[in-house]
Amino acid sequence: MATTLQFCRVCARTDVGSRHNNRSGALAPPRRRPVIVRCSGEKSPSSAAAIGAEFDAKLFRHNLTRSDNYNRRGFGHKEETLELMNQEYTSDIIKKLKENGYEYTWGNVKVKLAEAYGFCWGVERAVQIAYEARKQFPEEKIWITNEIIHNPTVNKRLEEMAVQNIPVEEGKKQFDVVNKGDVVVLPAFGAAVEEMVTLNNKNVQIVDTTCPWVSKVWTTVEKHKKGDYTSIIHGKYSHEETVATASFAGKYIIVKNMKEAEYVCDYILGGELNGSSSTKEAFLEKFKKAVSKGFDPDVDLVKVGIANQTTMLKGETEEIGKLVEKTMMRKFGVENVNEHFISFNTICDATQERQDAMYKMVEEKVDLILVVGGWNSSNTSHLQEIAEDRGIPSYWIDSEKRIGPGNKIAYKLMHGELVEKENWLPKGQITIGITSGASTPDKAVEEVLKKVFEIKREEALQLA
Repeated sequence: MATTLQFCRVCARTDVGSRHNNRSGALAPPRRRPVIVRCSGEKSPSSAAAIGAEFDAKLFRHNLTRSDNYNRRGFGHKEETLELMNQEYTSDIIKKLKENGYEYTWGNVKVKLAEAYGFCWGVERAVQIAYEARKQFPEEKIWITNEIIHNPTVNKRLEEMAVQNIPVEEGKKQFDVVNKGDVVVLPAFGAAVEEMVTLNNKNVQIVDTTCPWVSKVWTTVEKHKKGDYTSIIHGKYSHEETVATASFAGKYIIVKNMKEAEYVCDYILGGELNGSSSTKEAFLEKFKKAVSKGFDPDVDLVKVGIANQTTMLKGETEEIGKLVEKTMMRKFGVENVNEHFISFNTICDATQERQDAMYKMVEEKVDLILVVGGWNSSNTSHLQEIAEDRGIPSYWIDSEKRIGPGNKIAYKLMHGELVEKENWLPKGQITIGITSGASTPDKAVEEVLKKVFEIKREEALQLA
């Protein structure tokens, strides 16, 4: 029988003082803050009642992961489900490339494969556990709170397995469709703590496929919260992963890129960084969708910590961290920086490896680069960004269906603009670089290359 975690109220001391005016640096006295924790034997409140300033998300998650209605390790069908995934997602073409030093020639097309590409460990684990859930619960309704990963091929396969998306109306998920005894999968990006509370209160079976690198970031923002630091999250405020991370933070602001980070730092320095910021009202308007409730930049940017969406550009996250640290040194003095700035490494290894491989590829001699991955995939967009920044013709497509008819392609640029191009493949002998996002199976890359080979084969026949 599934157990339902309950809430009780305790009072915990917060020894870290808070700041109460915009640039004074004065500390408020230590205070006691009520904290909600999960206990047994009490009536379970609604998620709306449970979530608030007093809610202890860390303790809730700790207890949830130890309850009978929660699973994040699979159900003992790993070997069987991995074999099925191998049949559906592996590629003979990719195998040939890897066996030949990541380079091989088919006819008049030389292909260079990035040395790190495609499915990362966290993605493969998430998909495999979702497959196990269907095997373990063959008759139950299975729901998923968001796409398991950002790849249309994999998401379509789960739909075929009757893993249904929670319906969304007017931007809100309709959890009313979920009933006691149903199974709900949390995707690789994780889920907001509010959603976890809702599902726990419904007494459903929760199958958590959250990537461990994502939950590592949650731990980081929880440390920020414990120390009364505001989390500056490098990410996209509407991305599922960042939504989940923000739900575990205390005070937070989300910056998409260096330009937004510079705006924040300029505000902290009273306009003395580059003059890009202006009034408090303008600040709040600019970040109205990217800050925590009640955010006050005059109060909440005195103590800050850095975190990131794991799929962002590694180099940009590092540069933002350095900028913020230098800003706090300048504002409060080098000797006091540790009281105002904190940073932990939350950059995902797999993201870093794929970006490093792309940086290596753009140094090689190629006529063009193909980037294969979901059009809503953040990590794939940054692979495209690397190629675009080097001025190399690069085409980001989510499947082979974007190629054709004939020598035509529909692709996206790094910021999401959709472009169509005729005669995108040059005539004669060509060298193509190819990579894929961390959510992209090898089979999807193979299908793209087959389309390329077909176009070049037709070209050869016409010249014969």
